[in-house]
Amino acid sequence: MIVWVIFIAFIILFLALDLGVFNRTPHVIKTKEAAIWTTVWVTLALGFSGVIYWLFKEGLVANPTNLAPDIAVLKYITGYLIELSLSIDNVFVIAVIFSSFAIPQKYQHEVLFYGILGAIVFRALMIIFGVALINKFDWIIYVFGAFLLFTAFRMLTHKESEFDPKKSKMFRFMKKLFPVSYKMDGDKFFIKRMGVKAATPLFVALLIIELTDILFALDSIPAILAITADPFIVFSSNILAILGLRSMYFLISRMLTKFRYINYSLVVILAFVGVKMILSHNVEIPEWLSLGVIVVSLASGIVASILIPDSNPSVVEED
Repeated sequence: MIVWVIFIAFIILFLALDLGVFNRTPHVIKTKEAAIWTTVWVTLALGFSGVIYWLFKEGLVANPTNLAPDIAVLKYITGYLIELSLSIDNVFVIAVIFSSFAIPQKYQHEVLFYGILGAIVFRALMIIFGVALINKFDWIIYVFGAFLLFTAFRMLTHKESEFDPKKSKMFRFMKKLFPVSYKMDGDKFFIKRMGVKAATPLFVALLIIELTDILFALDSIPAILAITADPFIVFSSNILAILGLRSMYFLISRMLTKFRYINYSLVVILAFVGVKMILSHNVEIPEWLSLGVIVVSLASGIVASILIPDSNPSVVEED
């Protein structure tokens, strides 16, 4: 438990430095700044694989699945890349939410910061629940596998442009719970309107992002559980991927139209992981193959987006 406490303490420290020091004043996150912070978070996450090796080698963390140090590192990196790649789909939804509620760019980082706090809590609970299910009921892995295959099919046939936050059931339900104002007042989440306390678009966007993250977690948590059921590896790889999502959003949200084939990469990854879960009791798929499928799928989506001409070119805004 000491290792868990130290890890969570460091996460809290990083978040405190992020909002309290580096981003104390709301400002527009430029592409250069986003690229620097994305590099920092990815480097930190990949560097943490060395900590994973050390922890498992010295037996400093519980090892319920009896993983060798090198296998633990491979599973951690594979899990991290899965979570990072699936976060790309989150980026599109977040961009649509911000656009729909006209959230100024200088306040978007603050909304994402508080969104990350909620995501960490919800995902921690879902990881504990998911690991407990797999350890208690062997057959549940088939359910997770089938769910991932269904999600891959939905992603393949679903049109992203159909998503409209203002017409969603979440927004309609939210308006029944408390008054909603369409007026912004700086970075305030609530304002007084004719003596009534009402939520600003900033809070509405935050709440919808939190709720959609729970839906995305229903895909990502089973996906990483296909790689390993080790609680610490699942939790650390998931949380470090989430922490990098904010800077990644500001980096790639402006390039979503350019990398239009990434969605197919995610379909392949989810389908592969789903099949792996269904076959897990009969066929052992090596970790290097899982890692290779993820890397090749993402690389193929990026290369295809660059090489294949866009039939409907659009102008990409540059900073």
